[in-house]
Amino acid sequence: MSAHWLRQRERGSKLLLSLFVTVTRALGRPVGRVLLYPICLYFVLFSRQAARASRLYLTKVMAQPVGMREIFNHYYCFACVALDRIFLLTGRYQNLDVKVHNPEALLRYLDHNQACILLGGHIGSFEVMRVLGGDRGLAIRILMYEENAAKVRDVINCLNPELAQRVIAIGEPETLLKVKEAADQGELIGILGDRVRAGDKSITCNFLGAPAAFPAGPLMLASVLKLPVVFGVALYRGRNCYEIFFEELDPCVILSREHRTEELTLLMQRYVDRLDYYCRLAPYNWFNFYNVWENAHEIPTQLLHGSGSVAADDGAGGG
Repeated sequence: MSAHWLRQRERGSKLLLSLFVTVTRALGRPVGRVLLYPICLYFVLFSRQAARASRLYLTKVMAQPVGMREIFNHYYCFACVALDRIFLLTGRYQNLDVKVHNPEALLRYLDHNQACILLGGHIGSFEVMRVLGGDRGLAIRILMYEENAAKVRDVINCLNPELAQRVIAIGEPETLLKVKEAADQGELIGILGDRVRAGDKSITCNFLGAPAAFPAGPLMLASVLKLPVVFGVALYRGRNCYEIFFEELDPCVILSREHRTEELTLLMQRYVDRLDYYCRLAPYNWFNFYNVWENAHEIPTQLLHGSGSVAADDGAGGG
């Protein structure tokens, strides 16, 4: 899979981004949402590679051809979630209407000071889960590729310096040590599992009916530390509404030596099945904007049958 996403230069000016944040905080969310229309139109017209990826994804998830209106709606949904992040980071989230499904899947570990991995994706708002998941603030240590969002990170640091201190950069010499320390302290470790970085081990799974590549790292990390893995997603449902879903993927990831690859692939497919389900439930909520199907390998035979069985799920979560 091409990992050009990590090398792409960020569009826009840091000064303009800071100005937008300042204006939005001063004048409020309604004004900010109006300003999103010309911003989204700009990106639809000039971020051609991302727009092509959006069209490809929307065509697959909607199972029909899509036009500029659907692509714009995709960008606008992403922009609305990004806008809400400004208010979430500054503690101004009282006007958001959030419904949480199955918080016990996560809280059963946190209530017993048991570390676990909260495995999400570029779908909906990870920030909503951090602030409002399970009706209480979740102290998450977040693993992320910092180098791809330097300008945005600088703004976030200004809004919430405490959160910035809880970020663990992926790929540094002390990364695993920091994660191990967090696990030993019973902390929640948040990571997104739907983008592959150049040089990373990837696993091919069936996603939206076609082979797609996903990073093996998050589940391998869970295996090394023998941690439970909980899938989490906070879908944006329009206006000021979000729905959070938590589901247990594995109570303790332990891979055998003899069947390590097969077991890892099956567990990854379980994650991808959930991602598939929620993308179909709320198509505009997946904000990857990259071609995950590019250069994917052939799907293992055992995954061709059973994948997609989640279509009958009611989406209310569950262990």
